[in-house]
Amino acid sequence: MPRFIQRLYPERIWAFSREEKSIYLTFDDGPIPEVTPWVLDELKKYNAKATFFCIGENVQKHPEIFQRILSEGHSVGNHTFNHLNGWKATSEYIENVDKAEGQMGNNSKFKIQDIRLFRPPYGKITSKQAKILQRKGFKIVMWDIISYDYDANTSPEKCLQNVLKNIKPGSVIVFHDSLKAEKNLRFVLPKVLEVIDKNRLNSRIINNLIVP
Repeated sequence: MPRFIQRLYPERIWAFSREEKSIYLTFDDGPIPEVTPWVLDELKKYNAKATFFCIGENVQKHPEIFQRILSEGHSVGNHTFNHLNGWKATSEYIENVDKAEGQMGNNSKFKIQDIRLFRPPYGKITSKQAKILQRKGFKIVMWDIISYDYDANTSPEKCLQNVLKNIKPGSVIVFHDSLKAEKNLRFVLPKVLEVIDKNRLNSRIINNLIVP
């Protein structure tokens, strides 16, 4: 993610301290049975933790997978109920976020305020929408590395290099536990986890107690 964009929106989370040997793996668009359980299995092999930005509709359809994410010590965030583009969906956007929040709260042992992390689908959100969500207590989590695992024109090897060439302590890395990303993700994730492990980096969760 270009530095000048990060400087334009300093109130959003782009990365964490470069002083600590920690990496923040994130997964957008799940949970779905075809991909998310496999992701959880791979994370478990390396005792790695991650943050899942969930679509509310998918939580509604697959509550048992959502519960597994939480029970295995990962954190969750809001990715709207229907994967809305904030630049196109204006009046209904906040309502859609609230709907996803309610769905996650209904399927979680945690209080609503414990899961108030938000990532805008496509990274697209207006300043007005962001301010409303921040007033509601949401922390808007962006990224400094995107794998492009969802892009059919990005090969598995290129996807891997997108991550490995840019990874550093404090990085927030975006993957997708989605059907569109599945091919690239199955190639890339085990290799990234191996590199993290070899370099003795910690793969940590993002939660409301962690601030940049």
